[in-house]
Amino acid sequence: MPDDSATADTTGIAGGLSSGQRVAKRALDLAVAGVGVLITSPLMVGGVVVATIDTREWGIFTQVRVGRHGRPIRVHKLRTMRTSTSNTTTVTTADDPRITPVGRQLRRFKIDELPQLIDVLVGSMSLVGPRPDVTGWADRLEGPDRVILTVRPGITGPGTLAYRHEEELLSRVEDPERHNREVIWPAKVALNRAYVQGWSLKADIRLLFATVASVVTAVEPAIIEPATTH
Repeated sequence: MPDDSATADTTGIAGGLSSGQRVAKRALDLAVAGVGVLITSPLMVGGVVVATIDTREWGIFTQVRVGRHGRPIRVHKLRTMRTSTSNTTTVTTADDPRITPVGRQLRRFKIDELPQLIDVLVGSMSLVGPRPDVTGWADRLEGPDRVILTVRPGITGPGTLAYRHEEELLSRVEDPERHNREVIWPAKVALNRAYVQGWSLKADIRLLFATVASVVTAVEPAIIEPATTH
């Protein structure tokens, strides 16, 4: 497993965003995340207080994950789980005993991910893109799949929407870690690769609306798969 200083060489990888597309995507990030922080800041502050009381730890959880070009980034969330020395898996199921009752509700409505709007503003994340993974996953992509590393990881994306109920799914299988490794992860890679290779501003906007709709209405979102060519 690479250490935190590892950086993937993504130069010369075909299918990434053009310079103009990167500018357009970043402009959307700044505009939407800026407004989002202003609107949700009271909810974020309240969430930090509630999470701190609920978990008896600082209400902001910070974890190093793999970012653009394989560089390590710090991702922030509201804390929804109590620290456990006996359960150290990075695969979370719906019945994970580390999740608190309050944390379960924060996760259900994606309130725990609101601090990532600030991660978007500082430039470590994007609103839409592949979810940032811990080391040992995205940093091990090979061949054409490495195009995924040419974009910033996102708060939401096609893989996130397709597996919105991933934790419930994993709780129903005999070996969650194996199912994640052999079934869910390859499916997400395929979705994320198609997203990057067929990126458009319109697709990002559609994914944002689909994400909001899935949280507000609890309706399973349709999978939006961009075209595979620019």
